[in-house]
Amino acid sequence: MNTRTWLVTGGAGFIGSNFILSQFNPQAAMINVDKLTYAGNPHNLNSLTNEPNYILVQSDIGNEPVIEALLHKYQPEAVINFAAETHVDRSIYNPQAFIQTNIVGAFHLLQTVRNYWRALKSPARESFRFLHVSTDEVYGSLEPDAPPFTETSPCAPNSPYSASKAGGDHLVRSYHRTYGLPAIITRSSNNYGPRQFPEKLIPLVILNSLQGKALPIYGDGNHLRDWLYVEDHCEAMRLVLEAGRIGETYNIGSGGEQTNLEVVRTICALLDELCPQSPQSPQSPHASLITFVKDRPGHDRRYALDCTKIARELGWKPKESLSSGLIKTIRWYLDHQDWVSSIQTGAYREWVRQHYGEI
Repeated sequence: MNTRTWLVTGGAGFIGSNFILSQFNPQAAMINVDKLTYAGNPHNLNSLTNEPNYILVQSDIGNEPVIEALLHKYQPEAVINFAAETHVDRSIYNPQAFIQTNIVGAFHLLQTVRNYWRALKSPARESFRFLHVSTDEVYGSLEPDAPPFTETSPCAPNSPYSASKAGGDHLVRSYHRTYGLPAIITRSSNNYGPRQFPEKLIPLVILNSLQGKALPIYGDGNHLRDWLYVEDHCEAMRLVLEAGRIGETYNIGSGGEQTNLEVVRTICALLDELCPQSPQSPQSPHASLITFVKDRPGHDRRYALDCTKIARELGWKPKESLSSGLIKTIRWYLDHQDWVSSIQTGAYREWVRQHYGEI
């Protein structure tokens, strides 16, 4: 368990909030810097509301004076950067926001962290870490019979989102090579689990199914993905922070590829068992809601990661299978209808406006 002070950016989002909840220790400060855009939900961390060592600060990572003040006030031993625009569809229609956060914002954050780290005294300077959380999408698309991507595979992004993430990765690498910043990059496969904003496939399918709405699937649904339960990802990142080699990149995936259609059908079958009382009766199973829609431009056909490196060096492997992880995920959404309601009604946005003003 973490007993050090960490500064986490983007910690109110899906992966960031799960990471904070899994690593929080009341004996050490956890500073969460989040712009609180549509996907940054402070309600994700309600259980920490009364913890004096959990600090939520509404700010853009590009705001150097704010980040600098927080670094000097709290003196963190690590900065973990989750802050990013992440949805491919949104990047197609509004790429500017992705460039601004994932590249320009990453640059400003690196500048501020570099200045802070450079001024640290030993041994704090040697133990400091900057962890940059990235994605397998920077590698581009794999052919059906191609081996999985390794950490040395070239970046070949195919969407404004993945291109902006690759740009941020390159900046992090350059700040390590040029300035010596003790940085590490992680690239994970598709995450799923509790607290995921329902524009992503798995929560969208769960919530639409429960309401008897259509389950949209792009193209033929045979796009292959490696699905990783978010808590497994959080454990991997903890190990990377503790023992990962400076300047290295680590792939984090489950090693189990499934097509989007297979995943949706699995969710539907589980809901048939767990929620027979939903609008879809046993005579009309949830899979009857599946609807194929026009494929999105530049849709990568296949992602797969070779995770030999993190297994060999850090002893990490995922605990959850896709089936066990989906059961946990579905049950979380069923048990947290208040969270679902706040997302769907936008109530959490009103909370943000009351506490932080217009964003």
